[in-house]
Amino acid sequence: MRLVILGAGSQLGRELTACAPGLGATAIALTRAECDITDSAAIRAALERHSADAVINCAAWTDVDGAESHPAEAFAINRDGPAALAAECAQRQVLLVHLSTDYVFDGSGAVPIAETDTPGPRSVYGASKLAGEEAVRQAAGLHQIVRTSGLYGSDGPNFVLKVLGRAASGEELRVVSDQVTSPTWTAHLAPALVRLAARGNPGTYHLTNSGSATWYEVAQAAVASAGIETSVTPIETSVLALAADRPRYSVLDNGAWISLGEAPLPPWESALRGYVDELAHRGRLPQA
Repeated sequence: MRLVILGAGSQLGRELTACAPGLGATAIALTRAECDITDSAAIRAALERHSADAVINCAAWTDVDGAESHPAEAFAINRDGPAALAAECAQRQVLLVHLSTDYVFDGSGAVPIAETDTPGPRSVYGASKLAGEEAVRQAAGLHQIVRTSGLYGSDGPNFVLKVLGRAASGEELRVVSDQVTSPTWTAHLAPALVRLAARGNPGTYHLTNSGSATWYEVAQAAVASAGIETSVTPIETSVLALAADRPRYSVLDNGAWISLGEAPLPPWESALRGYVDELAHRGRLPQA
């Protein structure tokens, strides 16, 4: 299987590029400089140049707060780019695997969110990602929309690395305890995406590490795994006065993935320990 990976410079894109060969896939990794998803001509040229069985789109505007003041830019990358990409893939009958987010939901519930539940984004970022999903569906090509959450991996940037860096430098850690999600290690997500693409089953999927946690709990687990002795203080999201509203509960039910006969991804706790161990092994763990 030949995979074209767009947004290959992202932490998930780098992980996909690294893991694909071990799963029997050839990865053609294209960074934004090599294929800007907002440039229809660049998309067309890339797909004409590289004969692909599937395209995995990791390119996205991910600055949640920044999207509030730059909505046009966020929608250009998260909606218009996927729309153009989906149209080109549909024309060539190439599978498109498009990454989306838990932020398309309002987070007002208290049970894991199914793929069939109705979205209701609370932010410009969430709205732009939902619009991207809808554009991919409207193109009527073969597609898989994969919603995930709380990604961390590679050399970031991500929440876990930020927490470890601040803890190592002796900064006070104050972390929100009223947002519940499923933090997900790209080293577990990436191979699952390759397997999903190989299956080719169209539809919408939720794919995260198992279990759930608040960001406060994630921060506590991260510093403990790294052996850093520091205190973590829980705070409410309102204290931070963030530009964008966040869903309070955005745990995703991975039912569609499980229905394929696939095993759930490992629990978030063991995933986080594995990530910290990998950072230490590579000499990338922040030091005091």
